[in-house]
Amino acid sequence: GASAGGLSATKFILNQLDYINIPIIIIQHLSDRQLDLITSYFSELDDLDLLFVDDKMELENKVYFAPPNFHLLLENENCFALNTDAKVNYSRPSIDVFMESAANVFEEKLLAVILTGANCGGTNGSVYVKKKSGMVIVQDPIEAEVNYMPKSVIRKGKYDKILKLDEIAETIKYVQNGDKE
Repeated sequence: GASAGGLSATKFILNQLDYINIPIIIIQHLSDRQLDLITSYFSELDDLDLLFVDDKMELENKVYFAPPNFHLLLENENCFALNTDAKVNYSRPSIDVFMESAANVFEEKLLAVILTGANCGGTNGSVYVKKKSGMVIVQDPIEAEVNYMPKSVIRKGKYDKILKLDEIAETIKYVQNGDKE
């Protein structure tokens, strides 16, 4: 989950990955006007399969972005769903809504990452992920472009690790190899 400053943080992490053999779902607060920006901003990562989620899209080992103005949910381990329920923390897509949905589906197999942002998105979702035995990593607020979101999760105390972006990328690599530290 990411908000203000999240595009550069996300791009840094994705640039560190040599391959994708797990689904990576990015909830980045965006407007409709930013769709083309996303496509061009991440265009150099052509070796990674990046796409925006459509309703009922099948979940595969790719990198997915939540589309603007929709909450992204998982129906099960194989299928996404979109809805237009009320905004949460002034946002749709909501990081919290997705994290709760993903935690219900993946439970202890879920690795949630909270990056830079200017609201408290991901805080309640982190609590729920921990309740379902998933793992929560928070970007170190010292290096976050906007540190409000990581600090909010840290204050709540429901996380496993506070890491810098390069350490987050390394952790994702470990998870891809079947390890979850």
